[in-house]
Amino acid sequence: MSELDLALVHALQVRPRAAWTDLAPLLGTSAVTLARRWERLTEEGLAWISAVPGPAFSRSGCTAFVFVRCAPAARESLAGRVARLREAVTVELITPGGADLMLDVLAPDLAAVHRFVDEELAVLPEVLDVECVFATSLYTEGSRWRLGSLDASQLSVLGRRPDGVDGVGSHVASLGVLDRALLDALMRDGRSRFADLADLTGSSPATVRRRLGRLTASEVVALRCDVAPAVSGMPVSVTFRGRAAVGDVNRLHRTLAALPACRLLAAVTGSANVLATYWLRDIGSVQQRETAICAQLPGLDVTERVVGIRTVKRMGHLLDAKGRRAGFRPIRPW
Repeated sequence: MSELDLALVHALQVRPRAAWTDLAPLLGTSAVTLARRWERLTEEGLAWISAVPGPAFSRSGCTAFVFVRCAPAARESLAGRVARLREAVTVELITPGGADLMLDVLAPDLAAVHRFVDEELAVLPEVLDVECVFATSLYTEGSRWRLGSLDASQLSVLGRRPDGVDGVGSHVASLGVLDRALLDALMRDGRSRFADLADLTGSSPATVRRRLGRLTASEVVALRCDVAPAVSGMPVSVTFRGRAAVGDVNRLHRTLAALPACRLLAAVTGSANVLATYWLRDIGSVQQRETAICAQLPGLDVTERVVGIRTVKRMGHLLDAKGRRAGFRPIRPW
């Protein structure tokens, strides 16, 4: 990975659909060079952009974290089988202990999550036990994570430039047929051209541009640039589960989210009411991160450390053993 590659990825994390001509002067190269580099990154599965539920999802939909225990010999096969289920948007193999798999589950409502857990997941013959906790507040998640390759002046310029979509009249009461077709296409490739999206959805480029602008401005959907560990330089994922006084949870999240490499932070149901995921450089950093958390937040009792071995699926995208995108399974969280 070159410094230009890293800067390009960071720029696309901030503005996923920015035109190459807009980014070229900022990154000191040509639009043609950026287009070629991005094509290489995506072809090699090192980086990709997709549509994911935006902040408004937490007000209408349901986010759950499911911990699955199975027989040791069944871990790999079960992970592959669960990855085919659309409600399980992210599937991670974790260090054996309390559980063997950790799933991120997104569904329109609580009833849909319960149907998935009880009627699709728990009935699989390899499954021995299931624990499901629900996010009551989602403070940060993957679309807000940044690589950190751009300086403050570059980020300031990026923040002032629009992406060529019209967000006027941004309220979206419900998703129509066009919206769902648009989201299906953008989940596969968030940088699809407006002309291609128009062909796929049977609409016009202007209509697609306007509708996408409204979906993003209303926070129904967000566009997110994901990367393989070869790009992030952070191959270790650790999820801390902890317990804090209910009145302290909202205050604690400010400190937890501010710690470097925070990928996800949520208040959840259950006795361990805080869940935080960090991407780290090596296994030794797990203890360092926990020490930093406990030093700054004495009111938080860390009850479990869940270390990821391999991510099999992330927001619908199937990953290989090195964390590179290798395929896609449609998801339908909305």
